Amino acid sequence: MKEVDYIIVGLGLAGIAFCEECERNGKSFIVIDKGTEGASRVAAGLYNPVILKRYSLPWKAIEQFDLAMPYFRTLEEKLGESFMYELPVRKVFYSIEDQNNWFTASDKPGLNRFVKTAIVKEEREEISAPFHYGEVLETGRVAITKLQSCYEQYLAGKSAFAKAVFDYDLLQLQDSSVTYDGYKASRIVFAEGYGVKQNPYFGKLPLVGNKGEYIIISAPQLQLNAAIKSSFFIVPLGNGLYKVGATYNWTDKDWEATTEAREELLEKLDALINVSYEVVDQEAGVRPTTGDRRPLLGVHPIYNQLAILNGLGTRGIMAGPLLAKYLYNFLDHQEALPAEVDVMRFPKKFK
Repeated sequence: MKEVDYIIVGLGLAGIAFCEECERNGKSFIVIDKGTEGASRVAAGLYNPVILKRYSLPWKAIEQFDLAMPYFRTLEEKLGESFMYELPVRKVFYSIEDQNNWFTASDKPGLNRFVKTAIVKEEREEISAPFHYGEVLETGRVAITKLQSCYEQYLAGKSAFAKAVFDYDLLQLQDSSVTYDGYKASRIVFAEGYGVKQNPYFGKLPLVGNKGEYIIISAPQLQLNAAIKSSFFIVPLGNGLYKVGATYNWTDKDWEATTEAREELLEKLDALINVSYEVVDQEAGVRPTTGDRRPLLGVHPIYNQLAILNGLGTRGIMAGPLLAKYLYNFLDHQEALPAEVDVMRFPKKFK
């Protein structure tokens, strides 16, 4: 029986962030991940501190952002690879009123750091944007799939990774520890995204899940040097490729790409761009979202050696490092969790 401080289930953005907290604090761990579908693996990877639908900031946005940026740069240095790419994000305006709302947002405390006041006027036949654009500052893209692959290799190199489907029947609970498949740990942290719905200890928490689909197009004539936000995103990937999406489906909970989503995205795309393109791929994932749009952090009220880090929704890049720090400090230093993210805001879900 090999003893470690933590067993971590899941190697998405949440799982990686908790691994980094463990490493910074000299804690040993083993990660178990099946290495297949996951919301992190199909996400567009944009980091954008502004909610462009409402011209507002997410919960603790500045604190999240100012921790996440150096976090990813440190990961690049640690792994010897590049994952972060600066990329402007431009919001397509559809009316004068929309422009005025942008100007109002640019004067708000907090938002004024990230919202460029001047309208970006770029006349291009390739895109239909008669009212021009608003530009968000300090934005970019993280190549999440590349990060996950490199991090998995890093963990494997130090015998801290097991590619496997987690089998809850093999988990055994002692008074102050857990054992699983040859490992003994003080705690286990479930960072398994929507897969937590199969978890017998946390599966009743109100993680509703939201299926999102993207298409990848080849459009060499488009030549974008910024991500474009309309009612959807167009994200440059390089070499004339663009990620287009995403859809929002609260009913389907599978990982299969659908014709309906493809047609929805193509209809929106055709209304915005005026160049020929080819669809070269389609991806689907289920975002781990909650009804109150707040993450799920904490421990099981009966088995406090079982912890959860979940519910990051669409903002895992920004939120992951801060949430992992909250959870680690709660588990190891007994620092109180923010009430807004503590799983004990849903006490009835554990009865």
